[in-house]
Amino acid sequence: MSKPVPYPVLNDDEPVRQFEELDASLTYSYSNYLNWLFPERVELIKGKIFKMSPAPSRVHQEVAGNIFLKLGNFLDGKLCKVYSAPFDVRFPKESKADKDVYTVLQPDICVICDKSKLDARGCIGAPDLVVEVLSPGNTKMELLNKYKVYEEFGVKEYWVVSQSDQSILIYTLNDSGKFQPSKIFTHSEKITSSVLPGFELELDDVFNDID
Repeated sequence: MSKPVPYPVLNDDEPVRQFEELDASLTYSYSNYLNWLFPERVELIKGKIFKMSPAPSRVHQEVAGNIFLKLGNFLDGKLCKVYSAPFDVRFPKESKADKDVYTVLQPDICVICDKSKLDARGCIGAPDLVVEVLSPGNTKMELLNKYKVYEEFGVKEYWVVSQSDQSILIYTLNDSGKFQPSKIFTHSEKITSSVLPGFELELDDVFNDID
């Protein structure tokens, strides 16, 4: 696979204050990303810009918050740490230098058990567990691209949470480095995690009182 060509500018460190100043046809690195001062939230996938949806809906926030609370309570005092968006996760191919990192995502929730991956700016390397809560604005291409990133870089467990269907699908990385899907879990069911032994999540606790 060919390496992305860095964004060809002379003033790489010049702040960008308007999203419209970016050229979606070009390839950007995390070094560029750090100088973007506009309010819009974006992610990078292989150097390409993906504009995130506006502020998440109330239902999205409630669902994500319910899961985050359960994970946070379980992990209290344990080695693994849980974080919620906005939280940058960088996926380096080889070099961890800012100019060589072309994929930066903001999962709704992620769990990192290797503290060496954490720094002042977030996480560099694959989290152990990623949770994405689908919104009506999510596109199929966006979901496919994220799935490929999480699989390629070795996220051990990936939860896809549907607020509209009130369900959770779990992808678990197998020994061949490929995601294997679970059945779809829904109301009155309970999920466990291969990454977090002993953790249980009742789906009624996630989706109850969600209109």
